[in-house]
Amino acid sequence: MFGNTEQIARAIGAALGSQGDVGILKVKDVTRDQLKELELLIVGSPTRGFRPTPAITSFCKGTSPASLNGIKVAAFDTRIAAQDIKSPILRFLVNRGGYAARPIAEHLKKRGGELLIPPEGFYVKGAEGPLQDGELERAADWARLITKAGTQQVPRYEI
Repeated sequence: MFGNTEQIARAIGAALGSQGDVGILKVKDVTRDQLKELELLIVGSPTRGFRPTPAITSFCKGTSPASLNGIKVAAFDTRIAAQDIKSPILRFLVNRGGYAARPIAEHLKKRGGELLIPPEGFYVKGAEGPLQDGELERAADWARLITKAGTQQVPRYEI
């Protein structure tokens, strides 16, 4: 929506490998056939109204049951830190309603994906960004954790 989630996705992609091995796509450009060829799927969204965007929700719900069997998955979002929200009422709602990464991870698991690590949030300044300082580096570090988790024989992460 404002480019912050795309910046995080690109930082994650760069940390994961070469462009021949990693594809960074907007959800509207993903085809169901592409899912069959994946080893790893990472889905990210800005948090809008405590949830993923309608396009990400539609994508997640539109994948058939078991369509992600055998595929390792991870989920992230971009968000405003609760402590940066000035309104106590809105801060309370955010703390109760949550962010986008967890529902994304739940959708991916319901479709058979193997969740490698906990869902993660990356912070923006204000409603539209930019990203807070250090978030691109933190995204690259998170990607390295995904790689490490994907090469180890560990149980699925439960949310």
